[in-house]
Order: sequence, then structure tokens, then C-alpha cells
Amino acid sequence: MKKRNVELVVLSDVHLGTYGSHAKELNNYLSSIKPKTLVLNGDIIDAWQFRKSYFPKAHLRVIQRIIGMASKGTKVYYITGNHDEILRKFSDMNMGNFSLVDKLVLELDNKKAWIFHGDVFDASVQHSKWIAKLGGLGYDYLILSNRFANWCLAKLGREPYSFSKRIKASVKKAVKFISDFETTATDLAIEKNYDYVICGHIHEPKIITKENKHGSTLYLNSGDWIENLTALEYHKKRWKLFSYADSNLMEEEENLFEMEDIITSQLITSMVIRK
Repeated sequence: MKKRNVELVVLSDVHLGTYGSHAKELNNYLSSIKPKTLVLNGDIIDAWQFRKSYFPKAHLRVIQRIIGMASKGTKVYYITGNHDEILRKFSDMNMGNFSLVDKLVLELDNKKAWIFHGDVFDASVQHSKWIAKLGGLGYDYLILSNRFANWCLAKLGREPYSFSKRIKASVKKAVKFISDFETTATDLAIEKNYDYVICGHIHEPKIITKENKHGSTLYLNSGDWIENLTALEYHKKRWKLFSYADSNLMEEEENLFEMEDIITSQLITSMVIRK
């Protein structure tokens, strides 16, 4: 496969180590591109939900792929998020082409891009971390159930359905939180004279120009690799929202035996935890 040259790729919320992570698809995507710079914008490894009994080879291959890209000349920035906040004690570490940071400012064709995960705007993470972690566990099981349901729908020739998107769209507080998140991020970016503000965290891929009385900025969110399977690409002075579902990459079909293995692993883990 011929690799696409891309100046900058931003992806976030991969949540390696959880049942919902689409590591195979992400590895397919990474193997199809040759970026000069790769920004991992938080929650790449999910330390909150990490289970020693569940870290498949596909998840490990993503890490190996990223290390391989760095060794071949790609500049890799790992920005810490809330699910991998344990890494924040090592912030500002540099090893060759790999840098671990909490936030990042890049200059792109004489314009400034402010990049950070976005959990700083989430009160549930900052002040009630145990509630956020509990919610993360529930979300993981919801996504697992959703994947099995979509496997069944695919066999019946039906379109996939997202449980969590349906919940987000129907819960007013969730809709308001996303709107407030975007407004807070862009207001700060405009105040600091940044041309672009790039976040993750809320699993809502988007590119939109936001304005207030002081000016405007371009808000971008890289989405996630749990539900949306999206990434941001910057090339030749243009931003693009990559969507795996709309790409021509070969998708490895999930088979029933794999789903059974995942569900069995979940049940065993649950039994061990209860004991």
C-alpha cells in the first residue's frame, strides 16, 4: 500500500486497553499515512480501565506502529489526557522524535495551533474523579454491548446503531456540556490570539469556525477511535477530518468468535473483581 504524505495528523481518545477500542482499524489507518508530525492528543492508553487480562496484540501493534513511525523520522507528540494522567508526572520528557507534554503550540504556515486534550474544562473529572471513572467503566461496557449489537445488525443487512450517540443527543445536559466545552475552548483561543484550537476528550469530531465579539478562531476536535474512528489531517494549508467509515481502507470484519472471546474475557474479569 502506498502511504499518503501528510504534514500533520492529530488523533485522540483511542483508549487502548479497553474493549471498545478499534485498534485494528487505527493500525490500518496509521499504516496508510506518512506524517511529518503526529500528535496523540490524550487518552491513548486508558489507565483508568486498564486490565492486565485484556491488552490484545492489536492494541500492542498500535504502540509498536507509533514507535516505528518515530524511529523513521515522524515527530511524535504525546499530550496527556485524563485517562492517561498518570503520565503527567513525566511531562516535558523528550526521547529522540518522541515528546511527552501536557499541551502544545505549533506554528503551521505562519498560523498558531493550540492543542490540548480538554479535560481541564470537565468539572466531573477535576472535582469528582471517582464518578468520572465509574462513568468510564459503564461507557466501556455500553460500547462492548453496542459492538455486539452492530455485529448482529450487519449480519441482518441493517445499518449500525450507536447507543451512546443516541443517549448524548437525547440528554439535554450532555448537549449543553458539548456546547459549553466548545465555547470555553474557543473563547480562550481568541483571547490568546490562536488561529486554531484543537481538542479531544468529548468524542465529538468537528471542524467549525467560532466567533465572539473579540474575533474568531477555527475549532477542531479529532473525535475518537471508540465510535467515530476519526482523525484530523493538515496538509497544504488545509484541514481535513478523516473518517475511517468513509475511507477506502480495508476493514477487518469482526467475527463471532472474536466477539465471544471479548465477552468471555469480560465475564472472567468481572468474576475475578467480585471475588
